[in-house]
Amino acid sequence: MLKTGEGQLAPPRIATAGSRSAQFIFRSGLLIAVILLFIVLSLIAPNFLSERNILNVLRAVAFNGIIACGMTLVIISGDIDVSVGSAVAWASSLLGVLAIKNGWNLELAIVTVIASGVLVHLVAGYIRVRWNVPAFVVTLALFISLRGAARLITNAYPVTPFPSYFSFIGGGFIFEGLPFLERGVPVPVVIMLLTFLVFYYISTRTVFGRSVYSIGGNEEAARLSGIPVKRTRMTIFGITGFLAAFSGVLISSRIMSGASNIAEGLEFEVIAAVIIGGTSLAGGLGSIWGTFLGVLFIGLLSNGMVLLGIPSFVQEVVRGLIILFAVLISIWQNNLQKRVARE
Repeated sequence: MLKTGEGQLAPPRIATAGSRSAQFIFRSGLLIAVILLFIVLSLIAPNFLSERNILNVLRAVAFNGIIACGMTLVIISGDIDVSVGSAVAWASSLLGVLAIKNGWNLELAIVTVIASGVLVHLVAGYIRVRWNVPAFVVTLALFISLRGAARLITNAYPVTPFPSYFSFIGGGFIFEGLPFLERGVPVPVVIMLLTFLVFYYISTRTVFGRSVYSIGGNEEAARLSGIPVKRTRMTIFGITGFLAAFSGVLISSRIMSGASNIAEGLEFEVIAAVIIGGTSLAGGLGSIWGTFLGVLFIGLLSNGMVLLGIPSFVQEVVRGLIILFAVLISIWQNNLQKRVARE
């Protein structure tokens, strides 16, 4: 619970029966959808259950999932960030330029890249709260400028090669010899799972997490109850910048180059996964567990379309429809919550 200025307690945003029911419906329905999709693809998609393909799915889910944790907090707070794909490309490109072109120590280059991701997003967060600029507008500017900056510093060409040992964090394996994964579990998957656990704890067990829900539910009430709204919003942006930059480092390790053309469209897949997972675009409602299921659903669907040989332009149409469907879900969820609250 959160203390108000008079020492009273302000209830968290997710307190109504309607919101709890909506979240239960989404999580239960989405879990069933993920299981059914897995079964269907295993029956109709060639080589879907092959170890190589399962590893591809896990890696794709991992890279998106790490960023989706931060995006969940952003959307719960009532904001949105459409710049994360470009932030990933910027991080990858900057890492290549620093470590390969300029000969920096790799570890120092990684720290610098992640710091730049945090700094850029903190600046965006400051602009958002200082002048009350809509988050969409601020991050749209980042979406354009970071991608352009990435192409500028690399001349739009991949920067290679990184030292061979760097491949471990993005392409290595641990826990070798598992029944269905002889090569082991990809390192990015382990990192993603740990990230989800950390953010589950943050969102459900910390004052900061409850503050995020309160701000998304009613910013003015949160401010009156003593929550540092501006600082919390900036922190959320900084966290998202950290995760996007870190994911860019992991992808660079996987492809062993710094590239400006990676993660195109990633922001929309991540946003769709978060909303499909039950996080309301109106803010104040959502869960990390739901986001995890949403990321799995999007990852399985994308992989299945590739295996089934569906043309890329058709895949784009499907992804667009998924985003539209996710928005409609969010609207329905918000209307349900308002209706139950009135009753």
